Amino acid sequence: MSFRLLFSDQARDDYRRLEEHPALQKRFRAVRKTLALLETNPRHPSLHTHEYSSLTRAVGIKVFEAYAENRTPAAYRVFWCYGPQKGDLTIIAITPHP
Repeated sequence: MSFRLLFSDQARDDYRRLEEHPALQKRFRAVRKTLALLETNPRHPSLHTHEYSSLTRAVGIKVFEAYAENRTPAAYRVFWCYGPQKGDLTIIAITPHP
């Protein structure tokens, strides 16, 4: 099943910041690859997708974390949730690991 990616304002700003910053191009490519995998299979093994329980408790819906980078200082993560419609994934934020 293919998913349609929707972006929160925060995620859209995060993505643009990465795209426009010359020193962050390697990270931007990693994030772009992660988003492509999320579109086709949010549970792809390389994403290490798991529920981010502290955020889930804070906002009241299941929020997931997918790895864009691993074993890197301040590795980037993509936070997302299912919905609002069936077949949609909403990207909440794209940020260094908290």
